[in-house]
Amino acid sequence: MRGADQAVLYVGKAKNLRSRLRSYFSAAGDGRSQIRFLMNRVQGVETIVTDTEKEALILENTLIKKYRPRYNINLRDDKTYVSVRLDPREEFPALQVVRRVRRDGALYFGPFSSAGAVRETLKEIYRIFPLRHYPMETCRRRGRPCLFFQIGQCSAPCHGKISSERYRELVKGVVALLSGRESEVLGQLHQRMQDAAAQMRYEEAARLRDQIRAIEQTVERQKVVAAAGGDQDVVGLHREGGEVEIAVLFVRQGKLIGRRSYPVDWRLDEGELLSGFLQQFYGRDIFIPEQVLLPFLPPDAETLGDWLGERKGKKVAVLAPLRGEKLALVEMAASNAREAYRERGSRREAREGVLEEIRQRLHLARLPRRMECFDISNVQGSLSVGSMVVFSDGEPDKAEYRHFRIRTVTGADDFASLGEVLGRRLKRGLEEGLLPDLILIDGGKGQLGAVVAVLEELGLAGRLDVAGIAKSRVLANVRGKAVERSEERFFLPGRKNPVLLRQGSPALFMLERLRDEAHRFAITHHRKLRGKATLHSALEEVPGVGPTRRKALLRHFGSLKKVREAPLEELQAMPGLPGGVAEAIFEYFRREGVE
Repeated sequence: MRGADQAVLYVGKAKNLRSRLRSYFSAAGDGRSQIRFLMNRVQGVETIVTDTEKEALILENTLIKKYRPRYNINLRDDKTYVSVRLDPREEFPALQVVRRVRRDGALYFGPFSSAGAVRETLKEIYRIFPLRHYPMETCRRRGRPCLFFQIGQCSAPCHGKISSERYRELVKGVVALLSGRESEVLGQLHQRMQDAAAQMRYEEAARLRDQIRAIEQTVERQKVVAAAGGDQDVVGLHREGGEVEIAVLFVRQGKLIGRRSYPVDWRLDEGELLSGFLQQFYGRDIFIPEQVLLPFLPPDAETLGDWLGERKGKKVAVLAPLRGEKLALVEMAASNAREAYRERGSRREAREGVLEEIRQRLHLARLPRRMECFDISNVQGSLSVGSMVVFSDGEPDKAEYRHFRIRTVTGADDFASLGEVLGRRLKRGLEEGLLPDLILIDGGKGQLGAVVAVLEELGLAGRLDVAGIAKSRVLANVRGKAVERSEERFFLPGRKNPVLLRQGSPALFMLERLRDEAHRFAITHHRKLRGKATLHSALEEVPGVGPTRRKALLRHFGSLKKVREAPLEELQAMPGLPGGVAEAIFEYFRREGVE
């Protein structure tokens, strides 16, 4: 369904499109107020016919991702989850933290609700089962095992400190522990401890005893929610007015390992809401459990189950339990959704108060719901880049972050570079109808003047609020040992003296956070470009070294510095590198003046 400007407002599917559309447009059809609200804005309808319901579901999901219609469900938090990957086909498998679950024959455990949870899990695992931490090639180039070996958290297979068979035993223990089979691991360790003690191998017995205690302490912190075990995602829903909160509980091998909640703006019926949520939620590279428990079944539940099963590679049950433990889990998820909604409301009220304080202290014409901050980064005028970060309602909106390569300015002219970036951003904003409430610039009066000039040129002077934030500086003539710094100063158009916000105030903290995020975003991108340029200048001129071979050299040696310092024998020993190319690289880096 398209609006007056041909923008896609809504994407939906139905077994009978004619009947579905008639119910929307006829006076005697769907009488829900939200449907009438949508239909008043629809100017045209396009239809696509598919052969099966599953094809329709996949197409609907594809079109929603492409157009992001205003009246379809939109997951604001579109992050993938952190999982742990282990490939048992390697000689010495290692644990990897990944965000994509692929069908590559490896084992995946999770998902974990945060990277912090993964770090805590791996910390326990390495203490109990000391698997390797780094790639084998990297470790073998060291003269001795790494620090993790010294503190007992790595078995150093790279230096032959453990046999392949013994390492496999560690891997089996890790797999069993991550799969929730702690009792199996404990039974094996108890038996091995007793055997070692009986044979008077007391040091080994003591090490096994410590492993057993560590596992038991880890298990005590886990909450068992289902005696039968199994992997489940449990979805709960809480609705107040037009706002909906959806919570998902992750149950793995009968244990609750995490929770994630999503605020949803939704004006249509709950069946479509739940179906749309599941499509977006599982449409990414994410672990799909054996069961998905819902508060009720959406109309296309059977099709969703087939689609999920196809993505997982085995059957997935989509259920709405009516009694027993599974119903209790769904009710627990609903309670989590309700609590998340209340927490979000409290946070929203707090952010509204901070935004209102910013509006008053900086004398803004409107509440700064969308704040954009710009920064320029370069080194002596080379590889100049601009960054734009966006805060929506006081929170980072990373999907809206943008980088800008400076095209028209040569040298280190921050004012001109800032003018170019602002001009490109605001011209596009005028075309798309999306302009910020507040533009914050990392700089003082000079940078602010560059912004005002752009606004006047585009006819936006007075329509947008602008401020410049000047970094604090060390005060001169300070007595004593402690270094004192000035306060952050905010410069406004037409105002001579800067505005000072109270130290430690939430308003100052939010604006400093916005400024620091813009600086971080610019610096990170500039370092990336600088690294590429360094690699280009150092290797691309060597005959026989193209993009693929450059990547292979870095992968083999670990860094450009090690490629530069490598002896000719090591270059010649690299698999896949012809002898002539190895000699050319060696000679290139030995010539005087090559950096």
